[in-house]
Amino acid sequence: MFRVLVSDKMSNDGLQPLIESDFIEIVQKNVADAEDELHTFDALLVRSATKVTEDLFQKMTSLKIVGRAGVGVDNIDIDEATKHGVIVINAPNGNTISTAEHTFAMISSLMRHIPQANISVKSREWNRTAYVGSELYGKTLGIVGLGRIGSEIAQRARAFGMTVHVFDPFLTEERAKKIGVNSRTFEEVLESADIITVHTPLTKETKGLLNKETIAKTKKGVRLINCARGGIIDEAALLEALESGHVAGAALDVFEVEPPVDNKLVDHPLVIATPHLGASTKEAQLNVAAQVSEEVLQFAKGLPVMSAINLPAMTKDEFAKIKPYHQIAGKIGSLVSQCMKEPVQDVAIQYEGTIAKLETSFITKSLLSGFLKPRVDSTVNEVNAGGVAKERGISFSEKISTSESGYDNCISVKVTGDRSTFTVTATYIPHFGERIVEINGFNIDFYPTGHLVYIQHQDTTGVIGRVGRIIGDNDINIATMQVGRKEKGGEAIMMLSFDRHLEDKIVKELTDVPDIVSVKLIDLP
Repeated sequence: MFRVLVSDKMSNDGLQPLIESDFIEIVQKNVADAEDELHTFDALLVRSATKVTEDLFQKMTSLKIVGRAGVGVDNIDIDEATKHGVIVINAPNGNTISTAEHTFAMISSLMRHIPQANISVKSREWNRTAYVGSELYGKTLGIVGLGRIGSEIAQRARAFGMTVHVFDPFLTEERAKKIGVNSRTFEEVLESADIITVHTPLTKETKGLLNKETIAKTKKGVRLINCARGGIIDEAALLEALESGHVAGAALDVFEVEPPVDNKLVDHPLVIATPHLGASTKEAQLNVAAQVSEEVLQFAKGLPVMSAINLPAMTKDEFAKIKPYHQIAGKIGSLVSQCMKEPVQDVAIQYEGTIAKLETSFITKSLLSGFLKPRVDSTVNEVNAGGVAKERGISFSEKISTSESGYDNCISVKVTGDRSTFTVTATYIPHFGERIVEINGFNIDFYPTGHLVYIQHQDTTGVIGRVGRIIGDNDINIATMQVGRKEKGGEAIMMLSFDRHLEDKIVKELTDVPDIVSVKLIDLP
C-alpha cells in the first residue's frame, strides 16, 4: 500500500485520482497530529501552511515525493529534498487561466474606473462625468514576459481588438507570428504601449524593472499592471509618476511588502488594488490539487513525473558520477544566457570522451535549465527544461562526438539566435575542477564561478592596461584575468573575475574605452 499524508486542507474533488486508486491510502492530518506515523508515509501533499524542512525529512524516512498544490514552493526545502532523494512536484499550470483572467479584469477595471465608480454609487452618489473611461479597442498592450500567463493575456487582448507588443528575450519571430503578437525590444514596448503588464519572475535582473528611468520612457498617460511579483515595479517611482500625471493609473495585485499596511499607493485615487488574488479561484484551487494528485498517482505506478522541481531520484553512485557534469552544464547554460540576450532558436550540445558514457540527457536538461532560469516566469528544472524550451519555440539537440580535443571529457555548446551564434566549450578535470576552454572560437582557460566580466575588444596596445586602470581607480580587486586572441592585431577577448558585482557606472567606463567592442556581466553560482 502506498501511503499519502495530506497535511493541508484540500478538497476531496481535487484528491479524487488518489481516492479512487485501490493501492493508495490517504491520511488527512496535519503533521503534528501524524507525528507517530510520519515514518510510514511514501508521499506528502501540502499547500502553503506546512513547512517541509530538514527536520521533517529526517522524520519521514520513507518519503519519496512531496506534492505542492500550487506553484510556489517557498515552504519546501528543495536542497534537503534532493539530499534525501525526495522528488518535489508542483502544479505549474493550475493557476494560469486564473491569473490571466484576473490580470485582464484588472486592466478592464482600470480603464473604466469600475472600483471607484462602485464605491461612489454605494455612497449614494451619481457622478457619471467623474468616471469617463477609455476603450480597450485599438489600444496597444505591452506585455513584458510571454510565458504561460503572458500568452493567455495576449490571446484575450487580441479578442478585444488590441495590438499586442511583447518583450521577451526568448521570443522568436516564428512564435510571435504564430501567437499573433509583435516582438519588440523593452525600450520599444515602453515607448509604444498604452497599457503595460509585467509577467516575469522576480530576479536580480527584473527587480525594479519599471523604475524612475524606464517609466519616464513610457507614453504620458500610460497605465501599469502588476499581477506577477511585488517589486518588479518600483513602488516609489510609480507613486511619483502617478502624482506627476505621467502615469494615468495602476492596477496592483502584488506588493513589495504584503500586506501593504503602510503603502501610499493603496490610498492613491488612480490605483486599484487586490490582495494577491491572481490564483484565488475555486477552479484554480481544484486544478492544482488535482494536478499534484495525478502526478503522485503516476509516481506510485512507477511512471515518470512531469512537474518535478528538483533532480529525479537516482542512486548515490549514479549521482556521484554525474554530479560534476551536472553542475558545469548548468553554469554553461547560465553563462550563454547572460551573454546572448536575444531571441534563441536552437541549442546544440555535443559530448566527447568519458562524459559520453553517462546519462547525457540529464546533463543536457541541466544545461537547458541553466539557460532558461534567468528569463522564464515559471519554475525550470532538469525534468521540465525540455518542455519549457519547446513552449518557447527553442529546439535543442545532443550529439556524441568522436573528435579528439585533447581533453578526457568535453561539453561543447552552440546557441543560434535570430542575429548571431555563441559557442562555448568546457571540461571537467578531476582534482582540478571545472574549466571553460573556448568561447566563440577563442582559446581561453578560466573557472566558471562568481562575478565575471566578459570583454570583447581589438588586440591593440594598451587595452588591457586601460581596463586595469579603470578597475583600480574604482578600488576593485581583480581576482583573475584570462585573455585570448585568434591572431595578432585582430579580435580578442578577456575574462575577468571579481569578488563582487560591478556597478553600472564601471561597466560604462569600460565600454567607453577605445577598441572595446562589448562588455558583458556574468554572475554564476
